[in-house]
Amino acid sequence: MSTPYPFTAIVGQDDLRLGLLLNAVSPAVGGVLVRGEKGTAKSTAVRALAALMPEVSVVPGCRFSCDPVSPDPACPDGPHAEAAGVSRAARTVELPVGASEDRLVGALDIERALSEGVKAFEPGLLADAHRGILYVDEVNLLHDHLVDLLLDAAAMGASYVEREGVSVRHAARFLLVGTMNPEEGELRPQLLDRFGLTVEVAASRDTDERVEVVRRRLAYDDDPEGFAARWAGEEGALRERIAAARALLPRVVLGDGVLRQIAATCAAFEVDGMRADIVMARTATALAAWAGREEVTADDVRQAALLALPHRRRRNPFDAPGLDEDKLDQTLDEAGPQENNDGDDQPDPDPDPDGGGDDDGGGGGGGVPPQADGDRTPPRGEGGSDSDTPSGASGGGPDAPGRSTGAEQQPVASAEPFRTKTLSVPGLGEGAAGRRSRARTEHGRTTGARRPQGSLTKLHLAATVQAAAPHQRARGRSGRGLVVRRDDLRQATREGREGNLVLFVVDASGSMAARQRMSAVKGAVLSLLLDAYQRRDKVGLVTFRGKEAEVALPPTSSVDAAASRLEALPTGGRTPLAAGLLKAHDVLRVERLRDPSRRPLLVVVTDGRATGGPEPVALAGRAGRLHRSEGTASVVVDCESGYVRLGLAGELARELGGTAVTLDELRADSIAGLVKDVTAAGRAA
Repeated sequence: MSTPYPFTAIVGQDDLRLGLLLNAVSPAVGGVLVRGEKGTAKSTAVRALAALMPEVSVVPGCRFSCDPVSPDPACPDGPHAEAAGVSRAARTVELPVGASEDRLVGALDIERALSEGVKAFEPGLLADAHRGILYVDEVNLLHDHLVDLLLDAAAMGASYVEREGVSVRHAARFLLVGTMNPEEGELRPQLLDRFGLTVEVAASRDTDERVEVVRRRLAYDDDPEGFAARWAGEEGALRERIAAARALLPRVVLGDGVLRQIAATCAAFEVDGMRADIVMARTATALAAWAGREEVTADDVRQAALLALPHRRRRNPFDAPGLDEDKLDQTLDEAGPQENNDGDDQPDPDPDPDGGGDDDGGGGGGGVPPQADGDRTPPRGEGGSDSDTPSGASGGGPDAPGRSTGAEQQPVASAEPFRTKTLSVPGLGEGAAGRRSRARTEHGRTTGARRPQGSLTKLHLAATVQAAAPHQRARGRSGRGLVVRRDDLRQATREGREGNLVLFVVDASGSMAARQRMSAVKGAVLSLLLDAYQRRDKVGLVTFRGKEAEVALPPTSSVDAAASRLEALPTGGRTPLAAGLLKAHDVLRVERLRDPSRRPLLVVVTDGRATGGPEPVALAGRAGRLHRSEGTASVVVDCESGYVRLGLAGELARELGGTAVTLDELRADSIAGLVKDVTAAGRAA
């Protein structure tokens, strides 16, 4: 086994280390979600924490790590006779992104269960992680149903496996740590809420600190064991401090005053539900124990709020996580006693969480979670930024003529998003689980049965009995039990929903800027992006104006990134429609090679005009037919306005073999028509 990087040797990243240590002191806090850019020691810190965890005593031979003092009465390997326990190090179990449900929760031998009535159970990763650490790298890329199972087990402290009425339960209490890069997509708000704490990490911009990071990493790579030995003293001291804090934790008093501050803070920041209050109380108690105190203070409450609330305030994927610290201080002052600390005190009762005495640069790692009103512009027009309003040039007011202009205009703010109608890809796919188009999935309604390919995961009981029934006499059946063999087993085929690749092709030419249409267009695209987030799609953005088209955002799971690129989109110039469609064709061709099972949906947002170059209309028609020949499902959002309409977007939709909808028809509450299903070229032919 390789020597892990010492936890106390990590430079900076104070918030990350503190969040992990608080969970080590009090696993009831509920785990920690680490958000940050790549290369910021997220995985290194999690793996290093395992060496600091106290050893656990387990029942010899128990696959579920039962405590010999109080073994689980429902343990599948039980009941356990009284015996001396065996001590071992706490495990760190890593859950890979591509894990199956059986690998996570365990698998039942259905054949033996049906024929012998025996619960033959093969434990999964949740059993391995019991009384240890379960680490999920790139948790935002994990399938939603696996995240649900994972967080349910973490909340209940037990894992349940059920297959056609056969049920097995075992204890599963672990420290849950998830890491993610927000650029690759966000977690649903419901799942974010299930993590106790969240910390934001970023690479330090301090030169001396970066030098120290490189120096230590090179020293570790040259001699891991020697490097670890040099930090053994600090590691031992930190291990003892964790044990002391755990012992002190039951004696820590959470007074009515600080409890009132916790409740007032959660109410002031309008977090949903009561989980935030409970997590803050547990975190503040752990902070007091970590500092060696038996009473929770206002500073503990403040630090707990910075760790437990930012990720619970997101209302949609375009909201940046964060907390207004001025508002936090005001709330604590109003809810606290008169002798409460003033706002200039340091919020962290222990600025050096590892206690190693090493100068790591003064907390230049994760830092404080970003402000709610920080440097990131909101994606909708709230009048909060000078760049949100056109600067009086390039055609100016709302009555400007609708002719194309060559002058580039400043980005305009998007209109308020709205709930859109469902746009789906026809047919039956087999892509990643999602909520948009029909697909064969592991979860959903049962539509039939087939012979299993590989291990059996979803038994179709009726089909299995039907396959076994004709052979009972030949197999010598004598009792009431059914003689079932592996050839009789049938896998249930299920139909659910898949996520698609929604590629937006947005016209940013001068004609779109006329009469301030671009604000409404951005609002429509933002609405479709929000819909794509809710339906678990990947998204991409191609824009065209002037003489060319460009890929503003390659296909990604980060809808937030797409919204940011959309907000910064300038307008002006001619309308190279054919170039936009051809650029989209190139993007889809590459994505089909990368992920052939994910079906694309092309959304072209334009008024249908094509200008610039020789025969622009004919070229656009040929580009549209190219998409149609490859069966790409498409929809054209017609942005044409005014009393006189040319209907060019409708003609483009016919070339694409898709459907045209107006901005008004796109709204879910519109009475202009029913839900629009996109027509693919194959169905139109």
